[in-house]
Amino acid sequence: MPKTPEQWLEQAEPSKKGGVFKLFLGYAPGVGKTYSMLSEAVRRHSRGEDVVIGVVETHGRKAVAELAGQIETVPRKKLEYKGALFDEMDVDAILARKPQVVLVDELAHTNVEGSKHRKRYEDVFELLDAGIDVLSTMNIQHVESITPMVQSIAGITVRETVPDWVLKRVDEVVMSDLTPEALQARMRRGDIYPLERVERALGNFFRPGNLIPLRELALRQVAQAVDRSLESYLEKEQTGRAVAVRERIVVCISSNPAAQYLIARGARMAQAMDGEFYVVYVDMGQDNTEANQKSLAANIRFAENVGASVARVTGNSVAEAVAQYVREKHVTQVVFGRSATKGWKRYFYLSAIHKFLRDSPAVDVHIVTQEPS
Repeated sequence: MPKTPEQWLEQAEPSKKGGVFKLFLGYAPGVGKTYSMLSEAVRRHSRGEDVVIGVVETHGRKAVAELAGQIETVPRKKLEYKGALFDEMDVDAILARKPQVVLVDELAHTNVEGSKHRKRYEDVFELLDAGIDVLSTMNIQHVESITPMVQSIAGITVRETVPDWVLKRVDEVVMSDLTPEALQARMRRGDIYPLERVERALGNFFRPGNLIPLRELALRQVAQAVDRSLESYLEKEQTGRAVAVRERIVVCISSNPAAQYLIARGARMAQAMDGEFYVVYVDMGQDNTEANQKSLAANIRFAENVGASVARVTGNSVAEAVAQYVREKHVTQVVFGRSATKGWKRYFYLSAIHKFLRDSPAVDVHIVTQEPS
């Protein structure tokens, strides 16, 4: 019976001292993923590490073939399927060889029927579980959640994909990057495909209108991976510092319909700063009426429609709950609304803001006057 995603991740959990999984990510053929992977393999081999090739596809590229020739290759396994012979990576032979590092090209590859596993990433998980470091490659269009976007951008159907959950097991991501102009120049020189295929490729997949957005998708994927690494480091070190390369704006809302004004202000701020946008609602059990629940649901829908990540947290104090959220998400800017500014309500409002400033990490705080509901 095939394993579930949870079983694969549990089995290959880094905390269980499995191998290190390093992925060379690109946005198109020819950007240098396999070359970069092989270059690292040659360097590690020269330092005395036991490195082997499980599978590398040269696609007739001379520079790639020359590098591959410097590393031991574990012979592939031949499988017959529908009267034809296919070469697939021999997982059992690699496990028997017990190298320190193995190179596994084209992570999204689907193995021929009769192989040990259906997908190559499942082969990789077994190698990692055996304590072997894996270097692998993939283009951004093969990430499952991105394939519909690729279809709309380039008009192509991506048939081989890697589920997003697989990327959670990747320990290091390296972006193999070229500008679209440099990639097209490499194409014209015949470095990627034979010269007779160049003009057709340049007029189809390798058009700037395809390459530019695909490159942006790959860069965003790497940025997200870096951000997750930063969060993991801060949580591990328990530094208590709010460190973020990108601005992270959070708007605190209630069930008051006027909160939509705050949400719109926060969305514009995030857009202007190219920052991440969050909306948080602290449930203290005071919005139980049907009218309040209805207006709260409308506020949350509005927040989602303008691109916010919405969180609903429980607590006895807005100040404490928001301060905790700011620490967890490494927020850099917080937006509060000001609507009750007279009498005892003004006192409680100012007291809550003061308590938040006392309990939260160092963040910028915006007090925005809400339009009357």
